[in-house]
Amino acid sequence: MFRGAVHLCAGRGRLGRRLSTLRGGSALGWAGKVSEIKKTLQSVLPGGAWNSLYDTSHLPPEQSDVVIVGGGVLGLSVAYWLKRLEKQRGAIRVLVVERDHTYSQASTGLSVGGIRQQFSLPENIQLSLFSVNFLRNINDYLAVVDDPPLDLQFNPSGYLLLASEEGAAILESNVKVQRQEGAKVCLMSPEQLRNKFPWINTEGVALGSYGLEGEGWFDPWCLLQGLRRKVQAMGVHFCHGEVTRFVSSSNRMETTSGEEITLKRIHEVHVKMDHSVEYQPVECAIVINAAGAWSGRVAELAGIGKGPPGTLQGTKLPVEPRKRYVYVWHCPQGPGLESPLVADTSGVYFRRDGLGNNYLGGCSPTEEEEPDPENLEVDHDFFQNKVWPRLAWRIPAFESLKHPVPPQVRSAWAGYYDYNTFDQNGVVGPHPLVANMYFATGFSGHGLQQAPAVGRAVAEMVLEGRFQTINLNAFLFSRFFLGEKVQEHNIF
Repeated sequence: MFRGAVHLCAGRGRLGRRLSTLRGGSALGWAGKVSEIKKTLQSVLPGGAWNSLYDTSHLPPEQSDVVIVGGGVLGLSVAYWLKRLEKQRGAIRVLVVERDHTYSQASTGLSVGGIRQQFSLPENIQLSLFSVNFLRNINDYLAVVDDPPLDLQFNPSGYLLLASEEGAAILESNVKVQRQEGAKVCLMSPEQLRNKFPWINTEGVALGSYGLEGEGWFDPWCLLQGLRRKVQAMGVHFCHGEVTRFVSSSNRMETTSGEEITLKRIHEVHVKMDHSVEYQPVECAIVINAAGAWSGRVAELAGIGKGPPGTLQGTKLPVEPRKRYVYVWHCPQGPGLESPLVADTSGVYFRRDGLGNNYLGGCSPTEEEEPDPENLEVDHDFFQNKVWPRLAWRIPAFESLKHPVPPQVRSAWAGYYDYNTFDQNGVVGPHPLVANMYFATGFSGHGLQQAPAVGRAVAEMVLEGRFQTINLNAFLFSRFFLGEKVQEHNIF
């Protein structure tokens, strides 16, 4: 009977082909043939070990200790430091959810890639000092066995900030703070500027501040890919999808002043899969909101800002997308290789882009000029009318751009700032009412350069309950309710 059954199956489908091979093979002993026949039958008969008919490798795990919403450099940095600082290897399960798996609209890849210590707040200076050390020693942190080393193409040409007579006192005060925090920055008079940078028109410039060390620009895409490669090697899970819902429990409490508040705790995240109407629930203990320009919307999903106006429950996360343009142009007579990133008194900035006399730059619009953030289309008139005239005034060599007319732009793109409308500074640490949602967002254009330090700060808060390396209590969410602005004067 058994031999007949084998004969009937021979030549029909996968089972038949496998058994035909076994019948004809003389190298195997009879015991080996029986073992192989059993395995083959087991793989196709009911109750056997079936191969999955549906590939689930793209789905997130059903449980994760930490879910990070946003897979840009800030989210990846948090993931890295959580794994780096965990007490026991593999102790913390981390899932990163990123909806734009190509990163085509991510702020990271569309950034100018600058890093500077020339801020007015000690916290921002400390963050950038930590981060530049991380970038300089990138392969000490992000090396992966048998993979090539990272080359961030760091260009340490510095930043040069120019101030008018009105802004000179503030610039001088900022430099004093920067030096106290350990940054290497010098002040330059108009005459000193002309001697060192003869291509600058110093008319209207009263003072300049120049970064002597640890400032410049690097390849943001390389940092992103390096972090992603490293955290995957450390066991972090990735999922291409969008967080659409948080399931939470709540408890009502009364404060000492008699105010009733509701404390929430997220215990499940719903992840909508790419190109699907289905979602995957993920049980979790901690949620990190590192969704960049869209982190305000993610906070709303958790009920943040949904309470009565003027209350802590009604205080929103004031982060929204703001569109910024970057233009690239060619100028054979432009500033040479020693050129730093220059930020003019008018708000325009530029830097070299490679070795071929190409330059990139732009300018933040006024509140009245803010473009529609619903798309990343570039407004070329903004360059012609707002950027180029100011550039040509400050750098006379750029006057040559007016031939042909209009000035020739080789390429341009737009990217998003995760713009904090309250005080243009980062939001770091836990929410006071949704106790297990932590923030790493709102840096308004300097998140990329501070990501290594911010990631560590958030990981410290999650694991130890406090900031350890750099005290970022000034950047906690509670300041929005209290009305305590942490104003940074050097935002451009």
